[in-house]
Amino acid sequence: MTQPFSADQTPDEIDFEPMTGELDLEDRKALRRVAGLSTELTDVTEVEYRALRLERVVLVGVWTEGTAEMAENSLRELALLAETAGSEVLEGLVQRRSRPDPATYIGSGKAAELRDIVISTGADTVICDGELAPSQLRHLEETVQVKVIDRTALILDIFAQHAKSREGKAQVELAQLNYLLPRLRGWGGNLSRQVGGRAAGGVGIGGRGPGETKIELDRRRIRTRMAKLRRQIADMSKARDTKRGERRRNAVPAVAIAGYTNAGKSSLLNRLTGAGVLVENALFATLDPTVRRAETPGGRAYTLADTVGFVRHLPHQLVEAFRSTLEEVTDAGLVLHVVDGSDPDPEAQLDAVREVLREIGAADIPELVVINKADAADELALARLQRREPHSVVISARTGLGVEELRAAVEAALPGLESELHALVPYDRGALVAQVHERGEVLKQEHVAEGTMLHARVPGDLAGELSPYEVLAPTV
Repeated sequence: MTQPFSADQTPDEIDFEPMTGELDLEDRKALRRVAGLSTELTDVTEVEYRALRLERVVLVGVWTEGTAEMAENSLRELALLAETAGSEVLEGLVQRRSRPDPATYIGSGKAAELRDIVISTGADTVICDGELAPSQLRHLEETVQVKVIDRTALILDIFAQHAKSREGKAQVELAQLNYLLPRLRGWGGNLSRQVGGRAAGGVGIGGRGPGETKIELDRRRIRTRMAKLRRQIADMSKARDTKRGERRRNAVPAVAIAGYTNAGKSSLLNRLTGAGVLVENALFATLDPTVRRAETPGGRAYTLADTVGFVRHLPHQLVEAFRSTLEEVTDAGLVLHVVDGSDPDPEAQLDAVREVLREIGAADIPELVVINKADAADELALARLQRREPHSVVISARTGLGVEELRAAVEAALPGLESELHALVPYDRGALVAQVHERGEVLKQEHVAEGTMLHARVPGDLAGELSPYEVLAPTV
């Protein structure tokens, strides 16, 4: 759980919970089956096997634009998403079309071919690389005769597995209900009219008119639950708003880590602050935001916030549900945009993240691109990225390569130190000197008979308090 930030705390006084990430990782990889429980029934083994067996999935995508390599990279990412959700990927298919088929996404003929592949591989699920309309899902499912889900449902499922905090679970549930609402379906009795009393027999008051179907009742219940979740999320976000307000009053600059999922954001947070959050080579391993205190090489304090990872075609439902969490980015003075330098297409990662930043209103915040995983990346690819992004730093959060250069770049890019001055502060104003150390950057300090001589860069309001003690710069 994120500790509240206090401007009076030093890094040694803050509880970083160093074992939290390791415990989370052990829990995710723990065996869920209880050994030693059995009966004499012969079919129990088969039942246990079915319960433990991973879903066997076939992936299918429609290539409408870009190059073949881009389409294949998108399907590879879908495979990683499926494996993160707990599936075994059997096949991956891409079809070239000018646009997805409005009925079955891939066309009736290709849907029949997909059915043959499902039968031959023994797959029990088809995952489509895109968000399908309710009618497309229904028609494709009727053709292939197995469960069909789309990319959005898959990402929502991963979020549901990884959400831990009360707010995170509420945000995921809201996104899932928002996705489910237009996709409700009913069979047989599920579509029957809802009536009561004597009206059930078709007589008396209530027996005339259309009534309310079961599916309409379900929709009403979902809307009621969504309204309740929105109220809960708004109430839970007040605590984060209070902490942000305290940091603003103390003029502590905020830095947000944003980037593609599995780019190494949590590893970078751990490297810079020792936060101890979960690190795993999986997509969307961490969802709950973590805010920690950090210091520049010059001793200036700032906050560092880790946020949820982004992905190509991030579901709009998630952006809306996680808007309160993403406010950590919109309120930041600097965004560390982390990109995986070893990815086959890092430029697409940069574009996908910036698209989401534009959607949440954070496109104008100063950005420092952090090219991570330099130890695993190709040198030519790194050089190409640096040419494309001149304001960037190459690092490896795993080995520590380039981290000191990153600290220096963050210090240079932090906002709020617009006034550089020389001041002679009397010794009885020691609290003012402490504020300069806490909120500004002390370039030089010297103790003389009259008081403390400071050469510092400070925020505008603090410069006003120091103005009575300001002196001319000493001549060399």
